[in-house]
Order: sequence, then C-alpha cells, then structure tokens
Amino acid sequence: MEQPNARHDGDAALTPVFWLVLLLTGVATGLGGIALMWLLFRVEAFAFPGNGTYLANVAAASPLRRVNSLLIAGVVAGISLYLLRRLTPGEKTDLDDIVWTASGELSFRRCLGTAVISEVVIGLGASIGREAATKLMGGAFGSVLSHRFGLSAAQQRLLIACGGGAGLACVYDVPLGGAFFTAELLLGTTSIATLLPALACSGTATMTAWLYLPNRATYLDIPDYHWSVSLLVWSLLAGPFLGLAATGYIRVIGWISHYRVSGRVALVAPILAFGTLGLIGIAYPQLFGNGHGIAAAAFLGVGGAGLFLALAILKPIVTALCLGSGAPGGLFTPVLSTGAAFGAGTGILWTQLWPGSPVGAFAMVAACAAIGSAMQAPLTGLALILELTHGGFGFMPVMIAATVTATLVVRHLDGYSIYSARLPARPATTPIETPGLSS
Repeated sequence: MEQPNARHDGDAALTPVFWLVLLLTGVATGLGGIALMWLLFRVEAFAFPGNGTYLANVAAASPLRRVNSLLIAGVVAGISLYLLRRLTPGEKTDLDDIVWTASGELSFRRCLGTAVISEVVIGLGASIGREAATKLMGGAFGSVLSHRFGLSAAQQRLLIACGGGAGLACVYDVPLGGAFFTAELLLGTTSIATLLPALACSGTATMTAWLYLPNRATYLDIPDYHWSVSLLVWSLLAGPFLGLAATGYIRVIGWISHYRVSGRVALVAPILAFGTLGLIGIAYPQLFGNGHGIAAAAFLGVGGAGLFLALAILKPIVTALCLGSGAPGGLFTPVLSTGAAFGAGTGILWTQLWPGSPVGAFAMVAACAAIGSAMQAPLTGLALILELTHGGFGFMPVMIAATVTATLVVRHLDGYSIYSARLPARPATTPIETPGLSS
C-alpha cells in the first residue's frame, strides 16, 4: 500500500522551475540574513562599545548612556516608520496574513525598510525579537522571485512561507527548526510536499549565512543535562501554568495589535515606550535587546532566583510596551527568554525542596514549553531548543511533557498564537483560515 500523500504535491506543484526558484530564495534569504545581522552587530557596537557580550557592555555603560540610547531608538523608530508609511501607503508587510489568507503580495521596499528599522532599534536596546526582520525579508524574496518566474498563486504562497522559515533558520543556525516553523506554523501541515521544500530552503539559507555567521549553537557551553524524577514532576506542574501565562500574553499581544498607534501619535509613542524601558533598564540592563543574554544565563544556571523571576515578569511587559508603540519586531526570543527565566527562578526554589536537578535543565524545559505553546507549534518549539543549545537530548521526554501540557492549555482556552493574535481585525463574514487555530 502506498504511503499517503507520498507523491501528491497538492495545489503547489513542485516543478523543476519551482525548485530553482526555491533554491534562489534560500540563497537570497541567507545573504539578506547576513546583511541584517551585520547591521545589527554594527549598531550594537556603536551603542554600547566594549570587549564583552552585548549585555555585558550594556551593564558596563552608564545609566545616562542606556537611557539616551533608547531615546535615540525611539526617535529613529518614530520618524522612520512614519515616513515609511507615508511613502508606501497600502503596501503589505504582514507575511503571516498573506500566507494564511492566500491573498496579495509582499512589498519588497516596505519589507526592506521595516526590517532595517527593526534591527537598528534592537541594536540600540529595544526589547523585541530580531527574527522578524529576516523572516520578513525571506518572504519578500520569495514573493519577488515567484512573481518574476511566473509561478502560480499556490506556489507563491508556499515559497513565501519557505522564505519566512528560512529567514528564522539562517540567523540562528536552526535549519530543522526553520523548516518546522514553515510547515507546522505557517502552512499548518507536515506533509512531504511541504516539508521537502521547507527543509531545502532553510538548509540553503543556513549554509549561505555561514559565509558570515558562525556554524555553531546560539547558546554555547550548555552542559549535558539529564532527566530526573524531580525535573519530570516539576515539568508536569509548570506546563499548565506556562500555558495559562502564554494565553494571557497572547491576549495582551492581540490587544496592543488591535489598538496599535497610528497617525502623528506614532511619532512620539516609541520615544515614550523606549524611554520607559531605558529607565527600567537602569536597574535591569538584562532587559535590553531581544533577550538572548537572559536565556543564556538561565540555561547555564548563572543567577539568583529573585533576579530570574523579576526578569520573567518584566521582559514580557517591556516587550509588549515596545511593540505597542508601533516598533516592528518579533516575539520569539523574548518569549523564549521569559520562559527560561521562569524555569531558572522556580527551578532554584524547587531544588531547595527536592535537590538533585541542575537549574539549567529547568530553564530549557520551561523555554521549550513557553515558545511551543505561545506559537501553538510544539514540534517547532522542541526542534528550536535542541538546535539552539545542541543539548537537551538527555531529557527530551521531560521537555515534551511540559510542552504538550502547556500547548493543550493554550489550545483549549483560545487557540490563538503570538502570530495569529497580531493579525489585523476582519469582519465576521470574512473568516481567516489560520493553520492550527481552533474554531
């Protein structure tokens, strides 16, 4: 008996021309990822010079420099976004909306402007994810190339989705996670006809990005943690709580996306939001940037319970504040770092009652559950944590237990994700068929 859908391509025929355009999209996305990461690193070095990591340099800077850097970011974001909207009225930059509703094309020039602005303000300290820019440009390359080669609407949709996943993959060196992101989250299916092009595009973009970006784990020197009964029991208790927290945060993201600032208010909103982050950052410099440093410290178990729990509360607040001001950016690393901080903080307290498990393992389990449930893509969340850390295989079933329970909670309460919650409101007579979104 033939394996189901082993030979059927679906609406998007995987023709030789499609494969050619797919590989071109992967190469273009990898080169675009290089350019955007180069820009990000240059801005980071300009804003907070030093010989240490980004957060170490931020912590070493004076409080005045921290606040001023974010005030500058607010001015840059406010003016540049206002001008970009005026120069490109009606042009689309919402990759998720286009893929999920199968309507329209991405505007390359507006995507490029949005991506550049996003990386600049993140380098200056804004608390938003850097992956949104590369994901957007990957989709934009797919849109332009599919139009140039005359591909069908279904092929174009698949190509835009593959470019988006490849954009995530190439800057974090996570080709498998990028492919799952394309299939599970953007397209809502893990059929062979979806996974093959997704893997090819993410793999091509990742290898292309190795021309500049390192071929190694994003989070280095993570020990080879192993499972324990203590860790498993904690994960079964923490999973539902993380699901409830993810549901609440998804609703917050949906609310600020629905009431996003517009008009001339958008000129000053980023200044106020980023300035507030700067003031909070005087006491908590770890809040600057996308959250990479928070997650790295949590995975290594370096820090106290009080600090980690404070960061777990403050990081989602300041990220929502930045996004609510209209600043373009992602939520992947901010959510991941929030979960990691929660896991490390509660893990330290848990080991006082039941010793024997390393704090970093709690952080990895919680990070996986947080991002998997918030994206409503548990396979993607698991693959990303494994690739980002090159670890976790010794307690993978524990991560699965926490991720499954957290995702079930979100799915049964709302079913939305941090991506679908940001979609523009539509009339009730025009339903959106969002993959993974419960009716």
